[in-house]
Amino acid sequence: MATEEASSTLPSYPDMIMEAIDALNEEEGSNKSAIWRQIEGTHGTLPPAHGTLLAHHLNQMKQAGQLVMLKNNYMKPNPNAPPRRGRGRPPKPKSSVPVPDGYPRPRGRPPKERVPYAPITVPMKKTTTTESSSGGSVKKRGRPRKYPMTEETPVAVKPIGTPRGRGRPPKVKTPVAATVGA
Repeated sequence: MATEEASSTLPSYPDMIMEAIDALNEEEGSNKSAIWRQIEGTHGTLPPAHGTLLAHHLNQMKQAGQLVMLKNNYMKPNPNAPPRRGRGRPPKPKSSVPVPDGYPRPRGRPPKERVPYAPITVPMKKTTTTESSSGGSVKKRGRPRKYPMTEETPVAVKPIGTPRGRGRPPKVKTPVAATVGA
């Protein structure tokens, strides 16, 4: 109950921290332990988690830009100093591109420009000749056949001889000569 009463009469931590830094008035800033002692001396009763609360609020105020940390000392930021840049690469500035009225730009490659009153020409497919329709000089897609079919041989040509089996062929055994003379 005593901590609830103490916390209700205490000002907020950011206010206590700013009062402590103003009261210490050190040129190089005040470290965490000096701020702790100043708050403890000014506001006698503090909650048991005072250390963690102080560290948390100091970090929050530093991230928000209310305090500046330099060589482990906290101080108020200089009002004339330029704003501090965040980490990483800054975003590209957004350029104002005129948006066409109506609908967004279509996907894909834009068509070639043409004269508005010129007739539209559609490319025609090549007509096949009798030579190409018989299967003579027309190239088909894909890998060519191993034994191409020709007009003289309507069936694919098979290799001459016995087909080889898979793997290494067995060693040829030489016949042993019979013994002579007995």
